[in-house]
Amino acid sequence: MDDVSGLTLFAIGRTPVTLGALVAGLGIMIGGFFVARLAAAAIEKARSRTRYGGSALYIVQKVVSYAVVILAFLAGLSTIGLNLSSLAVFAGAIGVGVGLGLQGIVKEFVSGLVLIFDRVLNIGDYVELEDGKRGLVQEIGPRAVRIRTNDNIDLVIPNSKFIDGPVVNWTLHGATRRIHIPFSVAYGSNREKVREVVLAAARAVPFTNPETETERTQVWLVGFGDSGLKFELLVWPSLEAVKRPAAMHAAYTWAIAEALENAGVEIPFPQMDIRLRSLFGHEGDTAIGALGLEPPAQPAASESPQAVTTNDAAEELARPAPVSNDPPA
Repeated sequence: MDDVSGLTLFAIGRTPVTLGALVAGLGIMIGGFFVARLAAAAIEKARSRTRYGGSALYIVQKVVSYAVVILAFLAGLSTIGLNLSSLAVFAGAIGVGVGLGLQGIVKEFVSGLVLIFDRVLNIGDYVELEDGKRGLVQEIGPRAVRIRTNDNIDLVIPNSKFIDGPVVNWTLHGATRRIHIPFSVAYGSNREKVREVVLAAARAVPFTNPETETERTQVWLVGFGDSGLKFELLVWPSLEAVKRPAAMHAAYTWAIAEALENAGVEIPFPQMDIRLRSLFGHEGDTAIGALGLEPPAQPAASESPQAVTTNDAAEELARPAPVSNDPPA
């Protein structure tokens, strides 16, 4: 057995590699790999018990895993008999390999390290890429970031995509966001009534956060459409609702539609009015009389003062802008 283990298989430079040294070196490398997996699993278990997913523990998990694997690899090479001080001999070969096809792998690995230590992307964050893909960050790996959409679809995005292009992180600092929900009502609708019923409906939605001085539910008149007045509901939902924007938007839209219908407020639909400026050379009441019709009675001018309405957008501008409490990057 000793003779077999001492059998020289090949030589690296002037260093002979025996069968026993090769088996021992490979055993150390494989053992190091399993130790790294066990350590990562233990840290992952501790991280899952933390309140916000343990971003700091995730960094520790990745650093420990990479360090154990690298040390085991170097220890295995040393056991095989390779003089680590002579690794510079292989630098040229490694450089050629990188030049031939490993640039992408190295780029993604370095990008992954940047993402882990930069802390602008954490496990559990809800992100949106430039191409519109959105989802919850599940894992930041050595090559790619795994994102799970609300349709339970896993997206594997190369790490460099988060470095090279813009990324919207909806939940970076673990706080809620203001959401805009557009809706329209028919011309002639009472604006104050619209505001009151929509605010009541939004506040009744279970995932709407309680209002504060800086986070208030509001209704803004934002434009005049072809068929009606354009409004927006501005609301601050819970953080969990922010992570499911499609369902959240649909829930508020449903609540608004139901509230307007119950209040008798007309929701507009596309329509077109045709008006004749002249008929047989006559205009206005003269044209109507030419047809043998009675002109419509003109409504009497109202002498009562116009009701005062609440303008949420004007009040928003009157309040001082919020000051960020986020720590400097």
